[in-house]
Amino acid sequence: MAAPVSLCHISCCANRAGGGAVAWGRGGLLAFGSCHDVILYDPAVRRAVAALRGHAGRVNCVRWVRRRDRASETELISGGSDKQLILWEWKDTVTWNNQLVESIPLKGHTEAVFAVDAVYQSDEPDLKLLIASAASDSTVRIWSRHGSEAKCIEILHFGNGFVMDVCLSFLPGSDVPVLACGGDDCKIILFIQQNGQFQKTLILPGHEDWIRGVEWAVCGEDLFLASCAQDCLIRIWKVYTKLKQLPETEDDSIKLKENVFTVKDADTSYAVSLESVLAGHENWVYAVHWQPSFSKDGSMQQPMRILSASMDKTVIIWEPDKESGVWLEQASVRVGEVGGNTLGFFDCQFSPDGSMIIAHAFHGALHLWKQTTVNKKEWTPEVVISGHFNSVEDVKWDPEGEFIISVGSDQTTRLFAPWKRKEQTEVTWHEIARPQVHGYDLRCLAMIGRFEFVSGADEKVLRVFRAPKNFIENFSNITGIPMEKLCSHQSSDLPEGATVPALGLSNKAVFEGDMAVQPDEDEESFNTISNQYPEIYFQPLILTEPPPEDHLLQNTLWPEIQKLYGHGYEIFCVACNNSNTVVASACKASKKEHAAIILWSTTSWKKLQSLSFHNLTVTQLAFSPDDSFLLAVSRDRNWSLWRKQDSSESGPVFTCCAYTDKNTAVHSRIIWSCDWTPDSKYFITGSRDKKVIIWGQCDLSVITEGNELDSIKPCSTVLDAGDSVTAVGISRVLTPDGRYIVAVGLESGKIILYTWKQSGKEPALADWTTSVEIDNSQSHALAVKRLCWRHHAGRAGHNDEKSSKWLQLASCGADHCVKIFNVNRFAL
Repeated sequence: MAAPVSLCHISCCANRAGGGAVAWGRGGLLAFGSCHDVILYDPAVRRAVAALRGHAGRVNCVRWVRRRDRASETELISGGSDKQLILWEWKDTVTWNNQLVESIPLKGHTEAVFAVDAVYQSDEPDLKLLIASAASDSTVRIWSRHGSEAKCIEILHFGNGFVMDVCLSFLPGSDVPVLACGGDDCKIILFIQQNGQFQKTLILPGHEDWIRGVEWAVCGEDLFLASCAQDCLIRIWKVYTKLKQLPETEDDSIKLKENVFTVKDADTSYAVSLESVLAGHENWVYAVHWQPSFSKDGSMQQPMRILSASMDKTVIIWEPDKESGVWLEQASVRVGEVGGNTLGFFDCQFSPDGSMIIAHAFHGALHLWKQTTVNKKEWTPEVVISGHFNSVEDVKWDPEGEFIISVGSDQTTRLFAPWKRKEQTEVTWHEIARPQVHGYDLRCLAMIGRFEFVSGADEKVLRVFRAPKNFIENFSNITGIPMEKLCSHQSSDLPEGATVPALGLSNKAVFEGDMAVQPDEDEESFNTISNQYPEIYFQPLILTEPPPEDHLLQNTLWPEIQKLYGHGYEIFCVACNNSNTVVASACKASKKEHAAIILWSTTSWKKLQSLSFHNLTVTQLAFSPDDSFLLAVSRDRNWSLWRKQDSSESGPVFTCCAYTDKNTAVHSRIIWSCDWTPDSKYFITGSRDKKVIIWGQCDLSVITEGNELDSIKPCSTVLDAGDSVTAVGISRVLTPDGRYIVAVGLESGKIILYTWKQSGKEPALADWTTSVEIDNSQSHALAVKRLCWRHHAGRAGHNDEKSSKWLQLASCGADHCVKIFNVNRFAL
């Protein structure tokens, strides 16, 4: 039988941990640290293929262990803020699923690990592996691994200085390991292993600020070292064998200074000289990497090309000039971001064949560029994985089930949709718009119809956004849904896009007439300030594939159409009813007067009603599918049920018809989450006390005016989820035998699927069945914040609504991830 649950999509981005958080292996896989996980991403199929879970803290550095025969790597090493390193090894290199990964933890550092490197000490990869790691405990540890056993063989102390980067290689023509360390004393220190111990052999001064990156490259008989620092410079050093020669006669020619050292074991002298200093960056250079070597005519060739990433928002490829051999930026390429609210780049990597480069920006976003086949000097942006760089607080499906929108503490709202390509059946999900880039951490959102949503952040106002014309056109191109189905009658007066004015905070609509033609650069026109800083940054682009990061940053905003004022503290939750006429919202509260729920009309945006009942923050609101009830759950450990009365002219009026109090409450801790069954008969609550309870029945026919309080009581036994319940969700589609499908998300990150059906008058434990515990590596690493089922059966982008066995569940968590699961309802 097919697995009942499979991971359809994962959205995440690299940790903001400085250089070293991204590594590109020869097998084509990109590994990067995302929160506590190491994500393996395949740029060829454009999806994450695996997540390696083992760290208990942020992953700061990852390195593939390069094999000497240049085959695809079978080992990966990562270091994290949990003070440990983990060596991951694959027994079977063909498939990358988690069952075949073995992990060896290396414990010993007393502070967070920030840099790591490893080399095999012979051509046989199963043999000895040498590992060097640097941590903020001011030490570099040397580890050795034999078979499946790893131990620390040496500790190099650096007093109270820090080592930012380490790199291992072998001296030219020998098997003597050499370790380069670059740190905050602005010097590169070379250690050579002699008699089994690493000896401090040479200090290379030159940089004038902290060294951020060092990397070795073997080129023929010589060994090259590239280093970069916060002094905006890159230095290239050359290590070569020094032949024994006669004492030189004194001559007056100018020569570069050579540093000579001798290795006792091999009885050979080596010299180190400065090959070149590369100046071109205007800010700290965080990373420098050589292009990987490739085999040509049976021998290994090391291309003389390096890649550097800097805080000046650029990535530069450097190579020596063909005629003079001088390293120039002119012979090179500079790529980077234009505009946007970003700072710069932390890291960069070449693809194994050097035809693509990836860069890791300050906010964790990955940028991918590909060399064009015609003009080798031209690099074009490509589609790559993207996601939130902080906790994701809420996620919702659009009512038609074509896309999802998520909001997070990284102050962004992101929209993900399936990309349908003409010739391929494979559908991959991508971020296709960033409707809101805010100045406050976002907390919650609700969809109001198809292309409209309301979001709440750590501020007192709610903001309402509507999709512009440019988005709807691009959405149609990417998802393959024809424009006729998307556009309603009023599409003609929709704005083209949105922009944030220079001193403003709100997304302002841009109409077709606003995008003024830039004036010719006359002498007069440049004198005015307004001409130097254009008011409108938005440029409409017609997309046929998901947009790259620099486009997402400024061209996919949605215009803000309304602000809703009324709450006294930061907004905490918001919900919209199914007929899209009423929005309910609540804010953080420690007194009854602030804990009131406010109802708004979506036509006039006027305040309809204030529902006062709870004493503390209302944590989630949910309208019943038939819109006759509104349910609220709160930090005061109670829930309240509000029933819709006859509508007045202004809109519907709700009155409280049931609630729990001190005597009737079952939950003994904060109730985090709630949801309704599709028939509006029952509702579910989940709490920090690990309990999940289904309450009912809410049939309007049964409830008469007076006895609502007694008629709504627990219909299920108390389900113990084993950990604090932070999210619950009930599918709108039942199992084939008519059972409700309940998803429960826990504070530990686990997601469990249950089914439930009331059997008799009294609640029975047998009504619950545990269907699936989603595999640890597929669920979240930290608390699940929200679970949201797609309203219809079928998978988005597959057109299989009619008889589909598939359901889709979207989840988001404090581990920065948004995930979509395909759930087979026949297998539950």
